[in-house]
Amino acid sequence: MRRAGYDGVVLACPVTVPYARHSARPAPWWIGRALDGVLRAAGMQKHQLDGFACSSFTLGTDSAVAMTQHLGISPRWLDHVPMGGASGLVALRRAARAVQAGDADAVAVVAGDTNAPDSFRRLVSGFSRFSIDAVYPYGAGGPNLSFALITDAYMRRYGARREDFGRICVAQRANALAYPHALQKKPLGMADYLAARPIADPLVLFDWVMPCAGAEAFLVLREADARAARLRYVHLASAIERHNAFPEDDVQLRGGWAADAPELWTMAGTRADAVDVVETYDDYPVIVMLQFEGLGFCAAGEATSFLRDKDLTCSGDLPHNTSGGQLSVGQAGAAGGHLGIVEAIRQLTGTALGAQVAKASSAVVSGFGMINYDRGLCSAAAVLTA
Repeated sequence: MRRAGYDGVVLACPVTVPYARHSARPAPWWIGRALDGVLRAAGMQKHQLDGFACSSFTLGTDSAVAMTQHLGISPRWLDHVPMGGASGLVALRRAARAVQAGDADAVAVVAGDTNAPDSFRRLVSGFSRFSIDAVYPYGAGGPNLSFALITDAYMRRYGARREDFGRICVAQRANALAYPHALQKKPLGMADYLAARPIADPLVLFDWVMPCAGAEAFLVLREADARAARLRYVHLASAIERHNAFPEDDVQLRGGWAADAPELWTMAGTRADAVDVVETYDDYPVIVMLQFEGLGFCAAGEATSFLRDKDLTCSGDLPHNTSGGQLSVGQAGAAGGHLGIVEAIRQLTGTALGAQVAKASSAVVSGFGMINYDRGLCSAAAVLTA
C-alpha cells in the first residue's frame, strides 16, 4: 500500500539553546528554554500550543507527560520519543500526521539534555538491558567500542583509510568555525586528525562527539497557519523510518535507509544527487558513510571514493552538516537527533546562523540512534523543501 504524502505540513521556528560542555541545570530547564524560544518565534502563548513531542536521555523518571506540568502546557496531543539520534525525525513524522488529521494544530518538537561532569558515564552504564548485562560489566562501557568494531569492519571490507574518515571531520570543523553555537572552534587539518590520540582502535579523538548540554526545537503546523502567522517555513516532502533493520548482518554495515530510500525519493519527487544540503547524524564518521550509501548517493562500500571527490563545506559542491554537526558542535544528548533538522530549516529559509549555502532549496536529513549491543537500532530520514 502506498503511503499518503505530507501535503500541507510545514516546519518553522527553528531554535537552538546554546550548548555548554557541562551544566548543573536539569534537563527540564533546557527543554523549557527551547520551548520558550519556539513560542516566541511563532508569536504564540502557551495556551495556544496543543501538541508537544519531547526527547531526552536525562529526564530521569520523568517523561513528556511530566514535562507538561513542569512547563505549564495542556496539549491535546503528546508524544515521548526515546530514540536518540533518530528521535527528531520520528517525532517529526508523528507530529506531521497529527497535524494532517487535525489531532493538533501546532506541535512543538523539542529535545534537550543536561550534562553534569559524571552524567555521561552514568547514562551509558545503564543505557539498555544489553549494556547492563552484556557490555558494561566487561569493561566496554559506552558506544566507542561498538563503533570501533563497525569502523574496523568497514575498513577491512571496503578498504577505507583513516584519511577518508578524517576528510569528514575536517570539513565539518571548517563549517563549525562560522557557527556561533559550536563548542569546537579550533581549526582542524588532516595532519591534526591523523596525529590525534587513539580512543578505541581504529577510532581517534576527533572520531567521536563531545557530550554536552543543550537543546533544539522546531514547530510543525499547517502551511495555511504558518502563512497566516507570517512565519518562514519549509515543506515536509517525504519521511521514512526503520527499526532493527537487517538483523541478520554479523556487523552493522548498513542501516534502515538502505531498505526505504527508494520510497523516500519517490515520495519527494527528487533524487539524492539533486538535493542542495545534506544533514546526516554524525556521532562517528563511519555512520556518516553508511548514511550516504543507504540514502542512495552511492552504492554500499563506495562512500570513500564518492566523498573523496566532494567538497563537504558550505561553499562546496556537497554541503554537508553545515553547522559543523555533532563532531564539532557537540552532542547534547537527544538534541543531537534534532540538530540536523533545525539546521536544514535555517538553510532552506535563508536564516543560517553560520555560513549560508547559496540558493539552497532542498535538503535531506537523516538520523540514527540507540546503539544497543553491537548496532544502532533506529534509522530515519526526511526530505525538506523550501
